[in-house]
Amino acid sequence: MSNTRPIWGYALPSALLLMAPFDVLASLAMDIYLPVVPAMPDALHTTPSIIQLTLSLYMVVLGVGQIVFGPISDRIGRRPVLLAGAILFAAASAGAAVSSAALPFVGLRLVQAIGASAMLVATFATVRDVYADRPDGTVIYGLFSSILAFVPALGPIAGALLARTFGWRAIFLALAVLATPAIVHAALRWPETRPTSPKARKSVLPIFGSLAFWIYTLAFAAAMGTFFVFFSTAPRVLVGRAGYSELEFSVAFASVALVMVAVTRFARVFVGRWGVAGSAARGMGLLLCGVALLVVGEVLEAPAFVGFIVPMWVMAIGIVLTVSVTANGALGKFGDIAGSAVAFYFCTQSLIVGLLGTLAVTMLPADSAWPLIGYSAAMAALVLIGLALLRTPSVANST
Repeated sequence: MSNTRPIWGYALPSALLLMAPFDVLASLAMDIYLPVVPAMPDALHTTPSIIQLTLSLYMVVLGVGQIVFGPISDRIGRRPVLLAGAILFAAASAGAAVSSAALPFVGLRLVQAIGASAMLVATFATVRDVYADRPDGTVIYGLFSSILAFVPALGPIAGALLARTFGWRAIFLALAVLATPAIVHAALRWPETRPTSPKARKSVLPIFGSLAFWIYTLAFAAAMGTFFVFFSTAPRVLVGRAGYSELEFSVAFASVALVMVAVTRFARVFVGRWGVAGSAARGMGLLLCGVALLVVGEVLEAPAFVGFIVPMWVMAIGIVLTVSVTANGALGKFGDIAGSAVAFYFCTQSLIVGLLGTLAVTMLPADSAWPLIGYSAAMAALVLIGLALLRTPSVANST
């Protein structure tokens, strides 16, 4: 029996209006909070390490939750997972806004991440259900990527303005308020899209036995982890050490995201010229170039913008080149189990980023570029070794 789905009667603009808010909110909950990170230890009478947990746990749970909510959405449907996750996200955001102690705040950020993970899984599962065999699929994924690329650019600016005008609690209240109309809209208009006759499940073990999967997932983690360590340390480097105002910090931070957005427009050309492995290798090379510039900036004690932000522009180009190809490199041979492969891909990189990125931030001086230097240099070197190994004849013939 063939799979049957309810009719998705929405044109592309209507579909984006329905689905995009949940992806934006899941990312915004991380980025809008960054400008007030240096002030949070005093606000909640705790240590910077505890506040770092509110960043690290969010990213880890966002990835791990996909392994949980993916199968749940296959069993009970996309719509209930989406609505439950969105309500949880809104409630946790409102709770964080009124929190006055560190432990409840960390717990609410954890719940917020659980809700965000459910929203992401349900949204992208719906996109797969509806657009897998339609030309609009490529368009909608491209538009989602473009929208989410702007979130790191605009989120910190919005957070700084909210905090300056109303205080840090307004940031989390705003997330709850923004989620509310999206929830109502989805409750009224989001149909269930889960196939009624799912295909027989196949083993996921070949995923874990694939060297290409691990190397390209590691490359994805190197790129995304570089950005994670950057936004974990940037508030302390720019606000705490260099004395930037919250708005000045947000503009400097946004410049890195805007470089990523600009390069994304040309990524297809570069990938067409260099291929998957070549683009990934060049991405890692640019990370190492950025590392070298950061080392020079730290040693010479260069001004923060020149010594910290400009090198990050170079690394941002490497991040875009890398993330443009790693999914194809890691998942190319698993089309028959694409859903599971994607879930493990995102979960694995989230764990690597959350654990190793946090280790770099906590073990090295977090008000300097050294965490970024350490993480990016080690990961890029490891990936380049792996890519070289993939090119050896014996390995290439077996993969």
